[in-house]
Amino acid sequence: MEYILSILVACVFVHQYMEVGAVIRAYSTKKYCDVGQPTSTTHPQLLQEGEITPGITGEEYISRRKRLLELLPENSLAIIASAPVKMMTNVVPYTFRQDADYVYITGCTQPGGIAVLGHDFGLCMFMPEASPHDVIWQGQIAGVHAALDTFKADLSYPISKLNKAIWKMIENTTNIYEKIQATVPTYMDLEAFKKATNGGKVKDLSLYTHEARWIKSPTELKLMRETASIACQSLLQTMMLSKTFPFEGMLSAKVEYECRMRGAQRMAFNPVVGGGPNGSIIHYSRNDQKIKDGDLVLMDVGCELHGYVSDLTRTWPPCGSFSDVQEELYDLILETNKECVKLCKPGASIRHIHNYSVEKLRKGLKEMGILKDDRPHSYHQLNPTSIGHYLGMDVHDCSTISYDRTLKPGVVITIEPGVYIPPGFDVPERYQGIGIRIEDEVLITESGYEVLTGSIPKEIKHIESLLTNYSHGTGTDNFNAMTAASS
Repeated sequence: MEYILSILVACVFVHQYMEVGAVIRAYSTKKYCDVGQPTSTTHPQLLQEGEITPGITGEEYISRRKRLLELLPENSLAIIASAPVKMMTNVVPYTFRQDADYVYITGCTQPGGIAVLGHDFGLCMFMPEASPHDVIWQGQIAGVHAALDTFKADLSYPISKLNKAIWKMIENTTNIYEKIQATVPTYMDLEAFKKATNGGKVKDLSLYTHEARWIKSPTELKLMRETASIACQSLLQTMMLSKTFPFEGMLSAKVEYECRMRGAQRMAFNPVVGGGPNGSIIHYSRNDQKIKDGDLVLMDVGCELHGYVSDLTRTWPPCGSFSDVQEELYDLILETNKECVKLCKPGASIRHIHNYSVEKLRKGLKEMGILKDDRPHSYHQLNPTSIGHYLGMDVHDCSTISYDRTLKPGVVITIEPGVYIPPGFDVPERYQGIGIRIEDEVLITESGYEVLTGSIPKEIKHIESLLTNYSHGTGTDNFNAMTAASS
């Protein structure tokens, strides 16, 4: 009897949504050559059969949707909008990057869609409709058929049906969850959504999506290792070029070039290339200064590979050798980095590791005469940052997960102690204008940790050996030619 009732309920559900123009997923052998993003058919060099995005199969995407529905309270609706296109000028868009939650659930890397996840119907994707004019200027995009066949949605509508279809969904649900910090007018202005908001039914979805994304699957970790490897190789090549081309802008260009040549789709953020006193600016981004001989350069870089990002920092003297003062400070940061990495294991927390790093650095800086008292304010002037953060699809991943949360196998974090002493700061003059950070990516494992960025040197002797023994050959001639051409 229960089985018959479930069949009847399903039939009623299908009938309701067919009335407003839904397309229901069915088995199909039809191939779509171009759905606006790589597929195993159009890009066999990137995707294997069964993968929706490189490395991630349709089965994994479906399991993610089931997991999110398990986390959500019963009779809930989750609305996730694709990222909006942002414009540089009235006709020139910035490079598009998909919202992490949207691509995590759907696998769609294109703008213009809205995903709705519900216990009754699974995943419903509202897809944009391209006009012939749009196709001429921008190419093919994924529509309702791609939503079903490529992204394995259970149900799909053209975006023009959103108002009528979502009214029925909202009407029968208890709570609605959306990304409150990433809402878009596409559905916010709908009468049904306004009514639900006024009735207190709308809540923040990020608490649930971040929980689902926090622990990485084996396939996600494979991508995390690959993007970390690309960043390490690229930064290593950049380090070896830094003596020949001691310019922040050139080093920034070099690391981006190397990342892209190794398969990264983009940088995870604008590279920080701080030479000399610019290294004491934590998120320095101008990258427009020449690095003086004898100064350190701090480079914080990361790239993105198929939706997963890397983040690492190294600090070194392009001239090839650390001064005594630089070495004294660097040794303290390096020792803190290594000790904090050893604390990374299941049961620890970022907060616990951070507190340890603060005590370690505070003691060391006081012994050097840089810190004159134990007041937290005095220390925070030299390092206002956390020891690290979660890492994954976003640089500061899963931001709703507390740093007090005990770490579990499959979580990736950064460990990045540093000291930032601006020029003119009230410390002995020899320390002024020095910024040092050493950042590694660390995967929490069953037995402890794995350093994903361990292939790039951070020991002083290894860095100096690398810089001293590397010969660029014709680099100086090329640099002189470029300088003459620009003068």
